[in-house]
Amino acid sequence: MTYDLIVVGTGFASSFFLHRYLQHRRPRHVLVLEAGPRVTHTEQLAAMDPTNRAVATAAYDQVAEQKKSWMFTLAFGGGSNCWWACTPRMLPEDFELHRRYGVGSDWPISYDDLEPYYCDAEDILAVSGPSDDTPFRRSRRYPQPPHRFTHVDRALKAAHPESFFHQPTARARLATERRPGCCANGVCTLCPIDAKFTIRKELPDLYARPEITVMTGARVQSVDVQGGVAKGVRWLSEGTEHHALGELVVLGANALFNAHILLRSGIDHPELGRGVVEQSSVTATVYLDGLDNFQGSTSLTGHGYTAYAGPHRAERAAALVETSNVPLLRTEPGRWRQVAYIKFIYEDLRRPENRIELQDEHPDRPRLHWEARSDYAQRGLDAAPADLDNLCSSLPIERVAWSSPADTEAHILGSHVMGDDRASSVVDAEGRVHGVSNLVALGGGSFPTAAPANPTLTICALALRSADRLGGSA
Repeated sequence: MTYDLIVVGTGFASSFFLHRYLQHRRPRHVLVLEAGPRVTHTEQLAAMDPTNRAVATAAYDQVAEQKKSWMFTLAFGGGSNCWWACTPRMLPEDFELHRRYGVGSDWPISYDDLEPYYCDAEDILAVSGPSDDTPFRRSRRYPQPPHRFTHVDRALKAAHPESFFHQPTARARLATERRPGCCANGVCTLCPIDAKFTIRKELPDLYARPEITVMTGARVQSVDVQGGVAKGVRWLSEGTEHHALGELVVLGANALFNAHILLRSGIDHPELGRGVVEQSSVTATVYLDGLDNFQGSTSLTGHGYTAYAGPHRAERAAALVETSNVPLLRTEPGRWRQVAYIKFIYEDLRRPENRIELQDEHPDRPRLHWEARSDYAQRGLDAAPADLDNLCSSLPIERVAWSSPADTEAHILGSHVMGDDRASSVVDAEGRVHGVSNLVALGGGSFPTAAPANPTLTICALALRSADRLGGSA
């Protein structure tokens, strides 16, 4: 059998692409290959391990002296099983970083190109957000109202009315048809009441369609490419290799595995596998004098842009601010809630030294070289105390304690970068691999830059846009 469409992965990129593509086309046979198992919410709660870290870690190798944490989930639904459900848009200047500031790279699309798809993705995710008070230009209202601020958020909003906002999130403010409203317990990696968006919870009907065959435990190894045409896909299941023919092949695994599959498929490009990147963050524990916190209605309630846009991006990384409503309390009697946790997430630039490679010893597993974050990102991290002073000058601060940079933001980006120039990019703006028009690579691997904003909403919007272009409604 030749499948009309073969999709690799069941996470955000694959699922949003498939959801939209099936609105344009009526394929007779679709094959979906997922490396991980199907896991129910009950099973996740019993295991208390939505990322299945042991399985994920065993799926790739790292150069020993350069190990870095990378968080992802090998299971049906991919990253939707363990994400924190933060859904900011990127700013217009994030798409024009080199043009505006002379650093990094520009995207082959603009904010305006993606804006309607941001709206569509927010509708599918049932995002809660501030429709009338937002840093992004919008053509449509959020589907849900914003979550409730804490008293700290209110103080920051009063001090910075043009650059502090309610955080957009796919943690339900109001109950949906399938999900209850958020209970603000703060355990969002594995939501105990299923209030955040997951593929498993919100798109089960998509994968139950009769024309779709889903195979779990199927680790895709390569795409057969002959004469500039993708002919089919090869995968391992329980140690046995399988093969299927397909007319259109869409890779929606994460940036690590998409790049590895393309490398094993004989795609020869100097940028393929290079530039793997994610943001870096530090968190300030701010001890307050007389101001109580934690009155919000979800785990992360505020979004700050005081260190984001501006000319400083020519010299150092911009930052997105997150304020936490997770009630980690002080120990002093009567002052339990007089503390705030404020996170600064700094962008980073792709570096060729950080790369994914093939290996002879374990050819079915990618090998990851991680050298370091860029100097640009490090200068941003170094400015965090000054950025905090600017943000919090109106708060009654007793003292501040800083964390070390986080091991990971759980965002794997930049390994099969998009662009219009075939010499410097692996895929085009629709995700098509240059020179192989029926082979598509979606997801964070296509990002030319790692902006401060969480990437999931942009991944979803790009997948919807790709499906429109390839499905025939451009």
